[in-house]
Amino acid sequence: MKKPILITLILLCFICNCKTQTSDSKVDKSTVSGVDLNRYLGKWYEIARFNHSFEKGLVGVTATYSLRHDGKIKVLNEGYKNLLSGKHKTAIGKAMIPDPRDLSKLKVSFFLNFYADYLIMELDQVNYQYAMIGSNSDNFIWILCRTPQMPESTYNMLIEKAKKRGYSVGNLIRVAQH
Repeated sequence: MKKPILITLILLCFICNCKTQTSDSKVDKSTVSGVDLNRYLGKWYEIARFNHSFEKGLVGVTATYSLRHDGKIKVLNEGYKNLLSGKHKTAIGKAMIPDPRDLSKLKVSFFLNFYADYLIMELDQVNYQYAMIGSNSDNFIWILCRTPQMPESTYNMLIEKAKKRGYSVGNLIRVAQH
């Protein structure tokens, strides 16, 4: 009984995320250049995000990326419900690279063959310690770090960059981490 409801919710989230971008969007979703996929792979800690239904109440959220044998990327998202000691939740998805010449624009799927944009908009291209991810919808943004705690100066710098891009940063929620 719960499975059809969950599938329906996932589909609704995906449909909302997959809507086409209108030309009057005021958000700059440009991506970085020169992403080294091998350096980008691995574990990232979610530092902040816009609140949305498929991560509602999750804390201690991480995303781990690894290469699959078919050339796609395995995406393992993990988190805990409401508290860092809460119930452990996982979601396994896949990402594909539509254009091998531009690794900053991926397509990610957690359900069948429904893909959403995964846009690497900001990236520490020296040490690969932070990233800011967007999607085709202005309602999605994630700030990621290689460690559970991001230096406040780095966080503030990314917030300023998100503001300059046109995002409503007042809607960001900080994600509790271990």
